[in-house]
Amino acid sequence: MRKMLVTGGAGFIGANFVHYWTRHHPEDRLTVLDSLTYAGNLENLRGVKDHPGFSFIRGDICDQALVEQILRERTVDTIVHFAAESHVDRSIHGPDEFIRTNITGTHSLLKAARQVWLEERSSGRKNGHRFHHVSTDEVYGSLGPDDPAFTEKTPYAPNSPYAASKAASDHLVRAYHHTYGLDVTTSNCSNNYGPYQFPEKLIPLMLINILAGKPLPVYGDGLNIRDWLHVEDHCRGIELILKKGRPGEVYNIGGNTELTNIEIIRILCSLLDRKIASDEDLRKRFPDSPAAVGKSSTSLISYVKDRPGHDRRYAIDPSKTMAELGYMPEITFEKGLRDTLMWYLENEAWWRSILDGTYRQWIRQQYGRGRDRTE
Repeated sequence: MRKMLVTGGAGFIGANFVHYWTRHHPEDRLTVLDSLTYAGNLENLRGVKDHPGFSFIRGDICDQALVEQILRERTVDTIVHFAAESHVDRSIHGPDEFIRTNITGTHSLLKAARQVWLEERSSGRKNGHRFHHVSTDEVYGSLGPDDPAFTEKTPYAPNSPYAASKAASDHLVRAYHHTYGLDVTTSNCSNNYGPYQFPEKLIPLMLINILAGKPLPVYGDGLNIRDWLHVEDHCRGIELILKKGRPGEVYNIGGNTELTNIEIIRILCSLLDRKIASDEDLRKRFPDSPAAVGKSSTSLISYVKDRPGHDRRYAIDPSKTMAELGYMPEITFEKGLRDTLMWYLENEAWWRSILDGTYRQWIRQQYGRGRDRTE
């Protein structure tokens, strides 16, 4: 039985991992540590809060004493570290929080793990621990149209404050393995999509804007390419790394689906247009959507000035993870995008509470501004 600490477990990927892990490993004990900043949402954990092995702590990964307390008192043997500031645009306009959370926060976790797992021999788990660090393909920089996909040997070349902060955290994790002997693994993933994704990201942003009849802002020419990975396939990849991954190794997790941003947007427009046109209830719920009045959602596409340092192409080569661990993405992009669209249509209250601020008001009422409350 694992006793796992999941940092950032109320965020998009972290919450999906918590759902995945409790379904597939119901005997394990799992503690989520999340500071519930703007993208953390307790509603993301709906359905697992009553799981007998689940507990939630509101706390900051920069609080080393708190992390050490959790590791000791809950005899944690596995850390899966998702907690991060992750939106590139936000990092361009305000990089300080990215440095604090992604670099200082990761270092704080590593220090806590080293102290409890390696220095305090009485813990009895010196040789029975794992620190898994979740990173991104953005640390590798940008690819040209004919360049081979990123491998685990690709040199780092981050181009945004976000990517640079994640690259620094990757190096810290590696250093704690080679210097102190901490049992670590790192995964670098491509663009995730799926349920519970915060509405500032491309797919949910475009989907919600279509429903509201708002412009669909496309950076530059819209031809920037990303590799798309369904979040459940990502969770499956991390599971394999925890089970079979070699200490100190890096594993790339990709979806083998390269698409331009404008392709994604046009596919979403087409899917939603057909869905709304065939469903009277949806036309009544979303009267401002173009399809509700017989128009195409592509009419909302609006090209805007490109953001600074916008990487042209990312592509992940997951060959190592496939060969060593048996990883294979199982959810096709067509199915995954349809399922994601349906999830947002069926969970309107979730994203509306974010957009209108009622969720943040509830958090302030429940927790104030503290970072150390539990439930």
